[in-house]
Amino acid sequence: MATRIGQEVEPKISYRKKHGGRVDLIGYQESELPAGLTDNPLITIVPLPLPPPVLRDGSLPFFFAGPCKVLWQIWTLFVILFYTTKPARWLLVQNPPSIPTFFIAYIACIFRNTHLIIDWHNYGWTILAGTRGPKHIFFHSPFRRAMERQLRESPYKIKSPIFTLHDRPASIFQPITDQEKRRAFLERLPETKDQVDAIMNGDVRLLVSSTSWTPDEDFNLLLNALVKYGPFAEFDCPPILAIITGKGPQKEIYLNRIAELTESYDLVNVTIKTAWLSIEDYASLLACADLGVCLHKSSSGVDLPMKVVDMFGAGLPVVGYDQYFSWPELVKEGVNGWGFTTSDDLADIFWKKSSRIRVGRNWRG
Repeated sequence: MATRIGQEVEPKISYRKKHGGRVDLIGYQESELPAGLTDNPLITIVPLPLPPPVLRDGSLPFFFAGPCKVLWQIWTLFVILFYTTKPARWLLVQNPPSIPTFFIAYIACIFRNTHLIIDWHNYGWTILAGTRGPKHIFFHSPFRRAMERQLRESPYKIKSPIFTLHDRPASIFQPITDQEKRRAFLERLPETKDQVDAIMNGDVRLLVSSTSWTPDEDFNLLLNALVKYGPFAEFDCPPILAIITGKGPQKEIYLNRIAELTESYDLVNVTIKTAWLSIEDYASLLACADLGVCLHKSSSGVDLPMKVVDMFGAGLPVVGYDQYFSWPELVKEGVNGWGFTTSDDLADIFWKKSSRIRVGRNWRG
């Protein structure tokens, strides 16, 4: 599997090893791994070496750095799939990324008599469409029925088997029903320790959003909604503590905007903090929060981010951008979450779900 090793692959790998299968996990090891991956003798971590910094820092023109980066990835994948690892019965490739992973994986499967499973989370629009007929070695595993329908239609027209397998959260994502455990975690977490009593009493609403700080998540929607929420304090709406977790290329841009909004007193009744947490602390934070926010804008219209599934596993209701086909497959409006399109919509949800007068003291209710 060529991807980032960590939260997004831990569930499927853990379930495989629980059934006695040996697993070589191939990917970029950019953060601390869950204990379930590192302490099991049936799992071997095979880190992919990152390209040299000069190919990643934007100092070279893309027309030069882009092809060089692809050549680096081809070489490292070739060495690992043909020499470092032993032949396997199955090779599971998560998509995206598509280039050059699909090509190298396909060649490796031919020479090593291995079945290739494509784990479709979204599309890479320049990938080979997979039109080689029903006896092809491909097996496709999309995670949305809308995606399955698209894979069978133009331009893909895939004839090999397609099975829709919906995402499931890792076992670590569970609700915390013991209030003492909830308090203990909030007291330990630096971002919440100063407001534990207020959070526990419902006098402050704890909002969590996870992001990779990329263009497909417009954080201006959330920031603008929080600015608009501030004046609602006069309607007996409690303050919001918003914790944003994750790291990525646009983080500094939004941190600067948050600082500007704070200094100009536009964030009334709202505190925003950012954090980079271990998978264990992230799971506990979701279980202790009042509301999760997903800003993912699907590039294909048929994918749904794993973060929503994790939030549901932790018993956390979700509000998310809903303008794509697969949203209703998982999120039931008013049951386990709410959808929005604009920052006005999102601010209205915050107000309606936070007002003690209108709905009581619990967003989860």
